[in-house]
Amino acid sequence: MTHDRTPLVQPAPPRSTTGSRGAWIVLLATMVAGLAFDLSTKSWAFRTIADAPVSIARREVIDVGARASLEVLLPPHDPVVIVPGVLELKLVLNRGAVFGMGAGKRWFFVAFTVAAVGFCLWMFARWTTPRQRWAHAALGLILAGGLGNLYDRLVFACVRDFIHPLPGVMLPWGLEWPWGGRDLWSYVSNAADKLLLIGIGILMVHLWRTPAPGRDARPGVTPTRG
Repeated sequence: MTHDRTPLVQPAPPRSTTGSRGAWIVLLATMVAGLAFDLSTKSWAFRTIADAPVSIARREVIDVGARASLEVLLPPHDPVVIVPGVLELKLVLNRGAVFGMGAGKRWFFVAFTVAAVGFCLWMFARWTTPRQRWAHAALGLILAGGLGNLYDRLVFACVRDFIHPLPGVMLPWGLEWPWGGRDLWSYVSNAADKLLLIGIGILMVHLWRTPAPGRDARPGVTPTRG
């Protein structure tokens, strides 16, 4: 009776994402580039869209009060039309979140953003593998968007918006929104909001295309046990 003395080769344990320099580079490079893009476009917009540069002081925003409109801090100005009926640029100060939701709850959104940053880092460490670069880039975009608006809330006590898509486009057939108004899209946003939406979209596609743990990526194939 003979015994096979060939040593069994044990597979190397999977490398963690937090230990992957490449994964960190993608995450941080995307986050820094997105954050720089957001803050620079906000600064450019408030410097050039109106007839004169607009400076926002945190103390003035707080003194206006939570219920009063922040439009009093902006000079009257005509929007800059990029593509008629598609995109225009105009200055807006927003106390709320994306699409103006939750106006006046600044500290709630500050706390929420800090928690969201922590959750994104947890997802990076626990839900992604070192080679899932698209997921790392998506999380970087989400972090950039969240930090960009967090910066505004801490420094200016409001968020600087300037991107207005579909200006002047009305709902068809004389329809109105339940809260009033016929504008198809009346919300003004910024680059941070766009980065958030793009990052979430990429992450959703990634999660949809990635097989659940324990399942083969090919349809109809289940893992085998030796």
